[in-house]
Amino acid sequence: MKIKTIGGVLLLLLGIILLLNQGETFGPGKIFAYFWPSLFVIPLGLLFHWLYFSVTERRVSGLLIPGGVLLTAGFVCQVAMLLGNWEYMWPGFILAPAVGLFEFYWFGKRNKWLLIPINILTVLSLLFFIVFSFGSLFDVLLTKQPYFAILLIIGGAAILTLRKKSD
Repeated sequence: MKIKTIGGVLLLLLGIILLLNQGETFGPGKIFAYFWPSLFVIPLGLLFHWLYFSVTERRVSGLLIPGGVLLTAGFVCQVAMLLGNWEYMWPGFILAPAVGLFEFYWFGKRNKWLLIPINILTVLSLLFFIVFSFGSLFDVLLTKQPYFAILLIIGGAAILTLRKKSD
């Protein structure tokens, strides 16, 4: 990647953050507070991938396990830091070892027994993502939005009053 591209992306991201900043002070402490996954965890995951693909010339596929785990965990942490939704992003930490193991399976010797823990971890993570996401959505709909309650009342009244004549 060219230095111009990296610099352009960094300036673009910094501009977006400053634009979305709501009057708070923004300094080096805030940058480290919000972007520690992008500064420390994700580059380490990329280092493991670079070691596998470039330095070892695809001979040491075991490097992909920590690489995949760190990349996934770094992405989960970065999204959670920027959006402040740790309570919904935690299943990504269950997904992280599944990603690392899947990379090991895909680029390694394709040991079919690795698919068992990969599938268990992936399904468990997706199940938790779905349950907690729908739980949050229903919480907003049921407790904070009276429109949903009004809609249920109208629907129930319509069902009771618009019966068929055969009842």
